[in-house]
Amino acid sequence: MNSAGIVTRKPFIELTEEEWDKVLDVNLKGYFLCAQAAVRQMVKEKKKGKIINISSINAEVAIPNQVHYCASKGGVRMLTRAMALELAQYQINVNAVGPGVVKTALSSDRLADPAQMEWLMSVVPLKKIGKPKDVSNVVLFLASEEADYITGRTIYVDGGWLIH
Repeated sequence: MNSAGIVTRKPFIELTEEEWDKVLDVNLKGYFLCAQAAVRQMVKEKKKGKIINISSINAEVAIPNQVHYCASKGGVRMLTRAMALELAQYQINVNAVGPGVVKTALSSDRLADPAQMEWLMSVVPLKKIGKPKDVSNVVLFLASEEADYITGRTIYVDGGWLIH
């Protein structure tokens, strides 16, 4: 499972190349390198298996001041699909989970801001913040035999945000 994510909040026109590179290196390149190392070993040992990438609702929904984060998570979505296509021949399933608003260290500043909370509740139909367990339950499902016929998909755990 690839689960790395960093973000800074900064307007597009103020974003430096170094900030762009840092977010893309952690959020996308890191997934590529870790998955490639794992897959090489799996293929060498002729082992089927599962790779699960943690993406984000921001693979689908753009938000201001996070162009680099959105681009990285959109990249994870397509990396997942392309890997699934290539690795199916080895019986390696590749899927992603795209959390919406979940109470984590990465979201703590947004959740502490009353204006942000009001906006979030306006776009999340279930009107609540997700818990890490909401995401881990989907990861466990995708890692199980029950998901052996699922590959190349991103499952969004977003309280209904993408309904809009």
